[in-house]
Amino acid sequence: MARIAIVGVGAIGGVTAALLQQAGGHELLLCVRRPMSDLSVDTPDGLVKVQASFVTDPSESSPVDWVIVSTKAYDVPGAATWLKQLCSNGAPVAVLQNGVEHRERFAPYIAIEKILPVMVDCPAERQAPDRIRQRGVMHLKVPDNALGRDFMKLFAGTQADATTVPDFLSVVWRKLCFNSAGVLSALVLQPAGVVRAKAMADVALQIIRECAAVGRAEGANLEENVADVVLAAQQAAPADSVNSMLADRQAGRPVEIDARNGVIVRLGRRHGIPTPANSMAVALMEALVAEA
Repeated sequence: MARIAIVGVGAIGGVTAALLQQAGGHELLLCVRRPMSDLSVDTPDGLVKVQASFVTDPSESSPVDWVIVSTKAYDVPGAATWLKQLCSNGAPVAVLQNGVEHRERFAPYIAIEKILPVMVDCPAERQAPDRIRQRGVMHLKVPDNALGRDFMKLFAGTQADATTVPDFLSVVWRKLCFNSAGVLSALVLQPAGVVRAKAMADVALQIIRECAAVGRAEGANLEENVADVVLAAQQAAPADSVNSMLADRQAGRPVEIDARNGVIVRLGRRHGIPTPANSMAVALMEALVAEA
């Protein structure tokens, strides 16, 4: 088994820790900003009390076999401060973050061949600093290469839906199609049901279509009706569900606007693809956050 460090123990990091404990045999090191001594995860199968060591100072950490980063995308510089010590023996870094630029974000800090991008999808929320509620299965998808296959072995025997995929690029762009329209909830401070209204649904469709167009230009294989499929799924979701960008804005935290919509604008510009809906969403969100 492996010695594994998790940098960022929010909802995703906490669920990941609980799953790795269930796998059995792993030694867990939880890297946190504020002192902690306990972590409990209320999973669909019952309460898991995570057995781990906690560390708040990167200089006091020690080498591991794997590093899992589950911070928000905007907190990469903070997460990177842990890597010098943790990766001193050559440990790879699995990046569990939103967006499509996992490797690009960490390339300034670690060799590109040591970075494993991970698509993660899990309904969970942090209810208290030391308690997380997991509402459903954690889905993990990674590229089908040697590093990805080694990462999947860490979750053997757990309830995670952890798989390698031959076309990872398409997987993360399809996820971004889902995430991109989430900006509407965050902008108007309303949960997911907001896209059931026709006017908002029309705007959501435009945001998703722009995302899909840019994704295809980047090489992703996305079906022609992906925007309609994504919107239908969002309209069928519980009307009171809250995405992470809305939760962050409600809590007064920074938001992942660049990773979720800004990247569509930036890459669209590179390919000569207009992205007016996403551009407006980014401008509005940046102005609202600046005022807060």
